Amino acid sequence: MFEVTIRNELAQFRRADTRWLSTGWNGGERQADVAYNISVPEGWERTDIDAYIDERLAAGNFDESGPALLTGVDMGHLRGARLGPAVAYATAGVSNPAALPMEPVPSETNTEIPAAATDRQDVHNGQGNGTVNLIVGVDRQLSPAGRANLLTVVAEAKAATLLGRVGIPGTTTDAVIVGNSPDGESVQFTGSATPVGDAVRACVRDALSASLASRYEDEPMPQSLEEAEYGVTTDQQAEVFSP
Repeated sequence: MFEVTIRNELAQFRRADTRWLSTGWNGGERQADVAYNISVPEGWERTDIDAYIDERLAAGNFDESGPALLTGVDMGHLRGARLGPAVAYATAGVSNPAALPMEPVPSETNTEIPAAATDRQDVHNGQGNGTVNLIVGVDRQLSPAGRANLLTVVAEAKAATLLGRVGIPGTTTDAVIVGNSPDGESVQFTGSATPVGDAVRACVRDALSASLASRYEDEPMPQSLEEAEYGVTTDQQAEVFSP
């Protein structure tokens, strides 16, 4: 599905004329030959994100632009999984979990996002010490609606995998890019019960699990918000009403 090149802590995913949908920095719909996952150094505090990405591409001798994600996880922990028409690549760290308890207990100390997980990190999608980045491709033609739905399938599979592995549905800086072939078989639906959606779910689960295993091979993986270095919990309750 993709030709993958890794240099200078940067991974390039190539397939000509791929149609992408990204939740990362400057994301949205885009057609390009490449997408990137870029590891940033510890203590990174740049705010000129476009300039920084251009600098990293130039330093790695990559001369093509495309959607990009940023992460604090080393590219040595990048793992892929393929099944049928789908492939998924993941880098995963969970030092900044975002918990969503089903029975929240309001707390004056947890209603604000702490300094370690500021809005700046959330906007830039992925430069924290943790972060789950997923780049997923399918060898099929999809409509804009099919791509958008596929992104929700990826997010659901990510949340289910993280809940099973570490008990949280995500981190404060997770990001996803989905891409599809411009010339494959055209499919109308991409939900969990379709061949495309089913394959994507399996690929996300297995690539993400493998990246977590690599990232935490030599240290304990946090199993709760309390064990993590950073993190937030949504302990507020919304007003529920009948329209």
